[in-house]
Amino acid sequence: MDVEADFLYTKEHEWINIDGNEATIGISEYAQSALGDITFIELPSADDEFDQFEQFASIESVKAASDIFLPMAGKILEVNTELEETPGLINKSCYEKGWMVKIQIAEMEESSNLLTAEEYTNYLRSVE
Repeated sequence: MDVEADFLYTKEHEWINIDGNEATIGISEYAQSALGDITFIELPSADDEFDQFEQFASIESVKAASDIFLPMAGKILEVNTELEETPGLINKSCYEKGWMVKIQIAEMEESSNLLTAEEYTNYLRSVE
């Protein structure tokens, strides 16, 4: 299972890639694999604001529907609108083309509530 070394993760399988006070967010390879072929995604709008671990998106696949939670509080700066037309990008490239939103981080300290790549990998081993 591919886990990006410099990203942080949640136990609900979202990832966040922090760059200064902005971040890119999506779901992990484990999550997209468990969901199967993704058929639909509902994303927020730019300028929407969310608290840490608040639902910001929902995703549907051939297997299930799932809520997606924001790893850190922030304001939506950009939405990957390509996913609305081609949600399967998440299955093909969950860390690059399949990102969901970019945010302005509200509270940098919240990163301490997330898992490092090593901690996330160990967590995945414990749930398998």
